[in-house]
Amino acid sequence: MPGLAYAQSSGATSGPGPLVGMMPIVLMFVILYFLLIRPQQKRAREHESMVENLKRNDEIVTTGGLHGRIQNLAEKIITVEIAPNVRVRVERAQVASVAGGGRDNQKDEKEKA
Repeated sequence: MPGLAYAQSSGATSGPGPLVGMMPIVLMFVILYFLLIRPQQKRAREHESMVENLKRNDEIVTTGGLHGRIQNLAEKIITVEIAPNVRVRVERAQVASVAGGGRDNQKDEKEKA
């Protein structure tokens, strides 16, 4: 019975509280939020703003890699001229970036200079 008495006399040692045990998990979520989720939301807002502000004669690049000039705009579809007399219809959401202003804007800038 000495083993039993030894176990009883060791006193109650309590480990760290449950909050301390959850701290690494909470810290991981905070780090993931600031490194992954928040920047992705910012990029999505910027892309949405860019798509909403498209206008005729803007030079664009689609997610598929097509370069062209916007000829017509609708609510969800835009018509892009990718070569003389070659037009394709593309969803607005597939516009990756605006490469530059239209011909009208370039003429105005040349006339001012």
